[in-house]
Amino acid sequence: MIYVAAVIALLASDAGAFAPLPPPSAGATRHPAAPPLPPRTNGATTARCAFPETAADIPWTPSWKTGERDMNLGPLSRYCEDLYSVRRRKTRTVTCGPIKFGSDHPIVRQTMATTDTANVDASIEQIIRCADRGFDLVRITVQGKREANAAMRIREGLFRRGYTIPLCADMHFQPVVAQLVADAVEKIRINPGNFADGRKDFEEKVYESEVEYAREREYLVEAMLPLVRKCRELNRCMRIGTNHGSLSSRVLSYYGDTPRGMVESAIEFADICRSQDYHNFVFSMKASNPLVMVQSYRLLASEMYRLDWDYPLHLGVTEAGEGEDGRMKSAVGIGTILADGLGDTVRVSLTEDPEFEYEPCNRLSEMAESRLASTNPDAAMRQRAVRKYVDTRDIAAYARRVGDLPTRREGEKVDVSLFLNPNGSMMSAIRPFMLARESAPYLYKELGFKTAVGMPFKDIATSDSIFMRDLPSVDDVDARAALRRMMEVGTGVIVPAGELERNPLENAVALMSLEDAVATNGKLPAGAIRLAVEIDGSEDDATIAKVKDLDPLMVTICISEGLSQLHASRRVFEIFKANDITVPAIHHYRTTTSDSNELALELGMKVGSLLVDGNGDGILIEQVGETMNFSVDFLRNTGFSLLQGCRMRNTKTEFVSCPSCGRTLFDLQETTAQIQDATGHLPGVTVAIMGCIVNGPGEMADADFGYVGTLPGKVDLYYGKEVVRKNVPNEEAVDSLVSLIKSYGMWKDKEEEAAEEEVSIAA
Repeated sequence: MIYVAAVIALLASDAGAFAPLPPPSAGATRHPAAPPLPPRTNGATTARCAFPETAADIPWTPSWKTGERDMNLGPLSRYCEDLYSVRRRKTRTVTCGPIKFGSDHPIVRQTMATTDTANVDASIEQIIRCADRGFDLVRITVQGKREANAAMRIREGLFRRGYTIPLCADMHFQPVVAQLVADAVEKIRINPGNFADGRKDFEEKVYESEVEYAREREYLVEAMLPLVRKCRELNRCMRIGTNHGSLSSRVLSYYGDTPRGMVESAIEFADICRSQDYHNFVFSMKASNPLVMVQSYRLLASEMYRLDWDYPLHLGVTEAGEGEDGRMKSAVGIGTILADGLGDTVRVSLTEDPEFEYEPCNRLSEMAESRLASTNPDAAMRQRAVRKYVDTRDIAAYARRVGDLPTRREGEKVDVSLFLNPNGSMMSAIRPFMLARESAPYLYKELGFKTAVGMPFKDIATSDSIFMRDLPSVDDVDARAALRRMMEVGTGVIVPAGELERNPLENAVALMSLEDAVATNGKLPAGAIRLAVEIDGSEDDATIAKVKDLDPLMVTICISEGLSQLHASRRVFEIFKANDITVPAIHHYRTTTSDSNELALELGMKVGSLLVDGNGDGILIEQVGETMNFSVDFLRNTGFSLLQGCRMRNTKTEFVSCPSCGRTLFDLQETTAQIQDATGHLPGVTVAIMGCIVNGPGEMADADFGYVGTLPGKVDLYYGKEVVRKNVPNEEAVDSLVSLIKSYGMWKDKEEEAAEEEVSIAA
């Protein structure tokens, strides 16, 4: 009501600039864990002086690197409320104009404007479209005083049109401008990597001691204190937003380009805020690599538990890209964190107009909220139904469990070692009608085979194995010939054992439920070459442990509907770990959705959350029901996108593409499309496409090559973090990028699609 009253007062006035929001309401209390502060006396000057003024006066968090934090506060322990059920991490409430962040409130959906902030009318129109779409908050770029003044006019213009949606100013390099724009917007985002330290020289600094490292905190304090004090006085919100790719040279030199460096950078800035009795802030730990992002958020959450801090978390995968890949990568990172009850506000960064970010942002939030045991009885029941286990994951480090690949045995007619891939296996579900004489050539293409004279052979992105619930009859010569040809080039054919008993297929892999396999001691149907075992999560520990004795080619994990997929799957992998079971484990995901975007989000959140913990060796996506909503080709590519998004198997060029904003110096969507068309056939190569230099070459930490806007009409090209070609005209830049890739020996020409052959496939 206070906020609404302030808006009404502004609309009724002739004020030409934004009126500051009211101060915190009476009765606001300080966080119990805040460091003790000197008593405050009357008078603004005296009260301000009661707070620390220098770095030497601030009660800094004990050092992690020296071990002081462990000695004083004990070791890290939990990172979420409950490892065995989904409970939202308890946080304080942070206010941002009319909205609130925190565990007592719904997850806040937000986006970022792509207009030039100085173009006030265009910005207002885009923000209104975002508000109408359903977003709760919009971030805008503020590069300098011009944009700060424009932000005031944008805020006022929105109020006059009846929109109270809060605005967040995205600040880099400009502490003074951040103070100016605090008069206009409800939230300030600062990046610890460049707010006070914009030096991106990547020089190798050497700190002989913690004291020497801490000595440089003085300039951080000088830059931050005025903004913190203003935010406290005006009741503004702040996001301390660490980015993996834009850590300061100081932090990089001391902690490396690591999740630990990200967390320690954020804690330093939080210490400054807390020293001024300012707690109206949230944290973020964004990265373009979902694995780094997940580790960073978990590590920060774990640190907050032991520090007794309760600040909310803003979630996002930065530079995610566009289309299905952008949604998949975002779902893997954001979905994994949400799945454990962490996260209070979400932004899905896509290289698309901001309005299109709403659906994936909202859907991920809905999926997360539906998993909460406290509000969804069905979810609580599924989580309770999972048998007891002890979760021993090391959340501070990534270590992938790699299953032992099968080896070919003497006398076997097909090479079973090719049925799986060490970097992550892709299995496709097919149906008998696809093997008909006239359909088989199309099926080969859908499965990613290359063909020569009508015969299939595997390529880099071919399905490793296929799964069939039903087989063509033994007298269907054409269909059986198609299966045989795929087997001969190393494709596994996995079929339920019951179907093989009724309809034998030589050299097939027989799939049995674990209980049936134990009961029969893994006896194979006639003609079957190996055993595969299906685990549904309901089995007891002793039964799952018997997988080791059965020695199957693989296990498929297909959790029954009455169990929490996340927790039941984690339990299976804990039992594998305890019993030294190294059989490859394939996640069997069954879906009924007809929406491709929904499928990407489901897979990213439900399977990606397991793969980013290193638990799983591949994916099988099966459409359930009579309707085939997606082609085999689409599901194959989606599966490979999941594996690549989880940093397992690269089958196509990886693009780290920023989502565009008011700083972007070229048409990002058009340029991204051009670069993808020119370089999208280079698996194993990563290209970063950055609209501006704000996050510097560091945001391209995972990229081989970078394409970065630096001046209007000009781009710089990078190899790693090094600029190798400067001020390349936009119209020449894509060709110059191709030339650069060639110069480093990472180019190969596109394969020309072979003309369709009209050669009959003989039996």
